[in-house]
This record gives sequence, C-alpha cells and structure tokens, in this order.
Amino acid sequence: MTRSERLARKTQKGRSGERLGRWAEAWCRLALRLKGYRVLASRCRTPAGEIDIVAARGDLLVIVEVKARPTEDLGHLAASLAQWRRLERAAGLYVAARPRLARHAVRFDLMIVRPRRWPLHRPDAWRPS
Repeated sequence: MTRSERLARKTQKGRSGERLGRWAEAWCRLALRLKGYRVLASRCRTPAGEIDIVAARGDLLVIVEVKARPTEDLGHLAASLAQWRRLERAAGLYVAARPRLARHAVRFDLMIVRPRRWPLHRPDAWRPS
C-alpha cells in the first residue's frame, strides 16, 4: 500500500468517525429533551477543549460527554481521567463566559450510544475533586 493510499484510508476512517459522533450527539440531544432537559449548546468549543452537549433542567447545568461505538462492547467506553479534567476546564470557561449560568449547580454526565438501542445515560458520572 502506498503512502497516499494509507492517507486516503485514514481520512475515510476519520470521516466515518466524525459522522458517527455527530449522529450519536443528535440522538443524545433528543433523549435529553425527552427527559425534560433544555439543550443549550452542542459541540461547544472552548480554549480548553470541546463540550459535546450542554443542557439544563431547572437550576442544574449538565455537561455531557458522548461516547459512541459501532459494537455492543461497553468495557472500554468510560472516559479517561484526563478527558474529565479537560471537560471540567472547558465547563469552567463556558460558565465564566455566561454569567447568568453562574448560579447553576454543574453536573458531569456520560451518555453511551450503542447500536439499535436507546442511549445509556449515566448521570453524575464524574465529580470534580
């Protein structure tokens, strides 16, 4: 396989992963809305990183990390400590830029999207130390 063929294959894999991620996030936004959450932002970029979904319900601000995999295997889906810390920094920047959200309690959730299943919602999946 030539270098250009390897690069083309890698680019194609990246595109399919991007599509899967966008689809998973849309599915999770729908699930959150049906649970009574108001989705405030999706794919929110901050200098510390990207937040998949920001939602609110009452005085609770929920920062959601979405994980999607093409198989049923859930063993390796938990977000790493580094990912949670990055998400915590990004959430701090998001709230700091929106003073009206400062009074909200913040919770970090994990949503796992599996084939042909409703998204699995893990509220309070991580707590900052």
